[in-house]
Amino acid sequence: MDPKSVIEQGKSVLGIEFGSTRIKAVLVDEKGNPIAQGSHEWENELLDGIWTYSEKAIWGCLADCYQDLKKNVKEQYGVTIKSFGAIGFSAMMHGYLPFDENDKLLVPFRTWRNTITEEAADKLTEALNFNIPQRWSISHLYQAILNGEEHVPSIRHFTTLAGYVHFMLSGKKVLGVGDASGMFPIDSKTGSYDEKMLETFSSLIAEKNFPWTIKEILPQVLSAGEDAGTLTEAGAKLLDVEGDLSSGIPMCPPEGDAGTGMVATNSVLVETGNISAGTSVFAMIVLKENMKNLHKEIDMVTTPTGDPVAMVHCNNCTSEINAWVKLFDEFGKLMGKEFDRGELFEKLYGIALSGDKDCGGLVSYNYFSGEPVTGFSKGSPLFFRSAEDAFTLSNFMRMHLYSALAALKVGLDILTVEEKVTVKKMYGHGGFFKTPKAGQTIASAAIGSPVCVMETAGEGGAWGIALLALYMVTKNEGQTLAAYLEDVIFSGSTGSELLADQADMDGFNAFMKKYVAGLAVEKAAVDIQK
Repeated sequence: MDPKSVIEQGKSVLGIEFGSTRIKAVLVDEKGNPIAQGSHEWENELLDGIWTYSEKAIWGCLADCYQDLKKNVKEQYGVTIKSFGAIGFSAMMHGYLPFDENDKLLVPFRTWRNTITEEAADKLTEALNFNIPQRWSISHLYQAILNGEEHVPSIRHFTTLAGYVHFMLSGKKVLGVGDASGMFPIDSKTGSYDEKMLETFSSLIAEKNFPWTIKEILPQVLSAGEDAGTLTEAGAKLLDVEGDLSSGIPMCPPEGDAGTGMVATNSVLVETGNISAGTSVFAMIVLKENMKNLHKEIDMVTTPTGDPVAMVHCNNCTSEINAWVKLFDEFGKLMGKEFDRGELFEKLYGIALSGDKDCGGLVSYNYFSGEPVTGFSKGSPLFFRSAEDAFTLSNFMRMHLYSALAALKVGLDILTVEEKVTVKKMYGHGGFFKTPKAGQTIASAAIGSPVCVMETAGEGGAWGIALLALYMVTKNEGQTLAAYLEDVIFSGSTGSELLADQADMDGFNAFMKKYVAGLAVEKAAVDIQK
């Protein structure tokens, strides 16, 4: 059917994702093709030292995003949306939203961005023998307990942002397994929270005698494709303040942005993964089984179907490149030249490929902020070279592209070298991959495996959660999510796959030797700034 008919008959499927700076809605047809979009910008606020989004902002901005979608659909197709085939919600993972017995939020939403749970994260990591980062929901809960915060005894359930939105619209206290894996460790064999770790946590807080148990207050875990309830009348009014939307629409399990990113890049199969490179960079690899050893540089989460995923997250990626491109742009204006910014990026990324494979000995650190993977709580952008090094523009730009992924490579080497994890293919998305071949070649050299960039990779997490909602209502009996994505959504999709040659890989490794050795120089630069 044509898009207008799909929408009129209530067969289109809606996905909405709450990002850190934008809420995006994507409407898809029965084959998963995007047919309309809407969005709304929003920002977190610092309230009493806590990064948060207010309840008013959550619901007001969600309604504004939906109204933008409605307006765009009306303009494109002349149709007023009345219903959908299914709806899915996604959001940035982790954080802390605790509620009392009357479903009242007890403290303002504490987002993943807060770094106020170091004591709890360290103690939980030691007790569970499992890496528990500061941003995880269980870290926030345990820190509140350690702090003796008065709201804790009143907790009757707590969840993530996606879980909260889903609950308010459906009445169901559930969470997709991928998002749940950022609250508390998941046992991939059972598809739910790890029972032994739940027991360990219970023993840690036993003396407090709270009127709840950890199992009682965590949301129920659901896998992709499972029924997560339907849109209630009250929920329909929250989403569509004009009252045109009907209730009773099926809703898929709410998911986190890591899971929707995997879906949007078709990287949910074992030994595949995706690398998202922009202002920050992270890579996720689907594992056959959990890692054998504890590595604080690696987060363990899951796919939307519960398979274990190793994630390396780095705070810094393209900001230093952007700063140098801006400088080159200023130089052009000084010389009376006006450059198209996109063309400038393309030229500079492109010339990097003609540089020496080891960047001619040049080294830089893109640490605008701290970089936990390499042990830095604070950062200072830095470039150094010797008088003998080949200081050319091509080497300079290649160095910056290497540097953008260098901290990530430190984490990935733990997986591929120490843990012997096999990576058959990685899917790249984000601004780093916009220039054809450049970022793709550098990423492949860093990872040592093929990197594929799909034409649809830019659709993002809102498209990913729309696909999860579509999967729930259109999958065949016994059809796995991986098979559905491969056979229905990405069948015949065009993209480019590239494997760097051995010289590129050897060059990146040579750069890394100087990079790791020079971390002492970066430390000195940070110390000078104090």
